[in-house]
Amino acid sequence: HCVSHALAEADSLCARQGVRLTALRKRVLELVWQSHKPLGAYDILAVLSEQDGRRAAPPTVYRALDFLLENGLVHRIASLNAFIGCNHPEHPHQGQFLICRLCHTAIELERPAIAEAIDSAAGSVGFSVEGQTVEVVGLCSNCRNAA
Repeated sequence: HCVSHALAEADSLCARQGVRLTALRKRVLELVWQSHKPLGAYDILAVLSEQDGRRAAPPTVYRALDFLLENGLVHRIASLNAFIGCNHPEHPHQGQFLICRLCHTAIELERPAIAEAIDSAAGSVGFSVEGQTVEVVGLCSNCRNAA
């Protein structure tokens, strides 16, 4: 359900913004959402090759991911060098994630107070924030219960 909802939102958002969600961009977004965990570009490339029989080159996948990032449809998890679907692409926001150090599950938070606190602290020292992604590492409830 979440995959079809994300794809429908992406179609609608791209139409409103006047940008083109090509078949490859849509497939990359679908793969990111299907994984339910952050997915790296080479993981996406492998799935495209194995499941779809596409012989896509890494730059092609990176261009699709760049498009999805620019349009707020995915977030980049820098510590994992991977991408995850955005839960709220309809309104621009800063990414805040809880990342499990064992299973690499990433849970997106959307807490405006966190972004505001960072902006305020940065402003107090004369720093102008151009973008922010907060990554908090720990254990998810499943891994914590298993331990």
